[in-house]
Amino acid sequence: MLSRLELLVDLLHSAAEASLATLSVAVPGYPFASMVPFVTDEHHCPLFLISSLAEHTKNLLANQKASLLIARSLGDGEMARVSLVGDIKPIAPAPLLVARYLRYHPAAERFLQLGDFHFHRFVPVRVLTVGGFAKANWLDGQRLFDAPFFALESEAKEIQQSEGLLPPGITLLGIDSYGADLQTATGRQRIRFGAGPVLGEASMPSLMRELEAFSQREKS
Repeated sequence: MLSRLELLVDLLHSAAEASLATLSVAVPGYPFASMVPFVTDEHHCPLFLISSLAEHTKNLLANQKASLLIARSLGDGEMARVSLVGDIKPIAPAPLLVARYLRYHPAAERFLQLGDFHFHRFVPVRVLTVGGFAKANWLDGQRLFDAPFFALESEAKEIQQSEGLLPPGITLLGIDSYGADLQTATGRQRIRFGAGPVLGEASMPSLMRELEAFSQREKS
């Protein structure tokens, strides 16, 4: 069974988009919900590329407080989900972070040319994790920053080293201490390191083992 932190990381990395709730400017006192694509940074914090014309961006200019919901069906009427509560702040991302975003959302490159889209980071204060029926727990947002993390420089190096080693039809999108994200013919797939979080050079052997197991499952 996944821990609360592992469930949070797993859902953050498995989703391509999430439901974002901000405080409405147009209808004061009420929340405004929208769908936004996102990618996690090296600390698993959601990263957005959003237009200054978007309704949620106008709301964030007035108040940075927001909530983000990510959910996944578990079958039999149950659903795993995480609700993040925190602040969304504009950032000037490092080139490696921009490259990471574009690996996950390559079509977003055209938005960068418009000059109207800017990067924002969600900084969680608290997170409600729900692993299924009667499995709800609050988690301090600082836990993401205290968790083992994989530097962007290490990720870029290992992605380069993995070229030619991946099974046909699989693209490596990103690597973190808890697993890796893949693009396959059927969509995005998340693989977890079964032995727990790894750091540095130890991630490549773990990644190759998990990729081999993933390939075998895909063939069966």
